[in-house]
Amino acid sequence: MLRYYITDRRAAGGIEPLLRCIQAASADYIQIREKDLSAKALLDLTRRAVAITKIPILVNGRADIALAAGARGVHLPGGSIPPRELRRMTSGLIAVSCHTLDEVRVAEDEGADFAVFGPIFATPGKGSAVGLDALARAAASVRIPVLALGGVTTANAKLCVGAGAAGIAGIRLFQTTGDAAETSK
Repeated sequence: MLRYYITDRRAAGGIEPLLRCIQAASADYIQIREKDLSAKALLDLTRRAVAITKIPILVNGRADIALAAGARGVHLPGGSIPPRELRRMTSGLIAVSCHTLDEVRVAEDEGADFAVFGPIFATPGKGSAVGLDALARAAASVRIPVLALGGVTTANAKLCVGAGAAGIAGIRLFQTTGDAAETSK
């Protein structure tokens, strides 16, 4: 099961605690998702993260920062440039946020390496849950890995994998000590 840690420095208690979370993370990928940081601050954070972990780092929506910091790739949120356009500039990893079956298919057709799909379960501020059936249809419709996002916990992660997800993604799942330890099993 792939594990995709999405950062939130505010939930972690700031930059330094976040860097400690990154250093201790048990994940296959880490997405630096600090959308409100200035380009300079995001570059500094990403460089520091790359220096303290061997886990591949992807930067949310900022291919320029990813390239400048030596990160392994970029995570494209909805409404971003198509992966095929970015692929002309980099051979790095490209992940794409998807909320529908069609978006997952488009992500694959445009050259994404994997899709993060959700929200699978209800979670504050993320709209209606798409559910396990939609996850199963999305995962079965493409060859790229599809990771489940949104309300995923250690208790329901196996349901996501059982529905066809290649793994799980989240913030609290990896920034909460108990859950982080559980997802490494």
